[in-house]
Amino acid sequence: SKSIRPFRSSEEYLEAMKEDLAEWFNTLYDLDIHADTFLESLETGAHLCRHANNVTRSARAFQRRHPEPGTRVPRNEVLFQAKNVAPGSFVARDNVSNFIRWCRQELGIQDVLMFETNDLVLKKNEKNFVLCLLEVARRGAKFGMLAPMLIQMEEEIEEEMRDPMGTRRQESRDPQAPSYPGRARPISLCDLKNLDELVRDILECCSCPSQFPMVKVSEGKYKVGDSNTLIFVRVLRSHVMVRVGGGWDTLEHYLDKHDPCRCAS
Repeated sequence: SKSIRPFRSSEEYLEAMKEDLAEWFNTLYDLDIHADTFLESLETGAHLCRHANNVTRSARAFQRRHPEPGTRVPRNEVLFQAKNVAPGSFVARDNVSNFIRWCRQELGIQDVLMFETNDLVLKKNEKNFVLCLLEVARRGAKFGMLAPMLIQMEEEIEEEMRDPMGTRRQESRDPQAPSYPGRARPISLCDLKNLDELVRDILECCSCPSQFPMVKVSEGKYKVGDSNTLIFVRVLRSHVMVRVGGGWDTLEHYLDKHDPCRCAS
């Protein structure tokens, strides 16, 4: 299989996120959502509201097991209509609006990660919708819920940063968190076996005599550019992903923005 799907680099990171979120939703709720129809599959808001209520219930159960003062947990569930909801209808818009309100009021998600009803219903802002769902998944993971692979990789990287030698590495999921017997295996972290080969393939797309410096420090960790910025790289299905700030980008798009040669082209 190809290491990089045939998307423009500016589109590929969204495609990677949609693939990951689609598999995550399918695993949680036994659905059949695909990346190319991701927004259409969720535009009635019913699956979103169902998930919001499951996050709220998981948060309550988590707090009962770990009663720590000051921990913000969602309190209220979302009222929504699940059956016979036509896409684009008033009921669908109301469902999506209720989910958005829950994200803001119950989870306290920042506006920069939020989307508006028309972003989903009219497909006006796919990026904000995807980023919001990833943030909802991050919050749910803190309460022991199954996380998309991107979120699992974030947790792995954060653990590596806290414990570079791996001396305190331990299972991060709550042992009392629910399992998902409908899946043959849990969503697993990426295999780093051929990561360096994939990185080299992408770097060699530039034919300049002096390539953009990208030096391997250890598995999945590289220093890039003249400033030797440290980045974490992982494989997500057919995509090579870079951990950037609080989010993700594809390596190809990252290089398009930081390699002077690629920027010029």
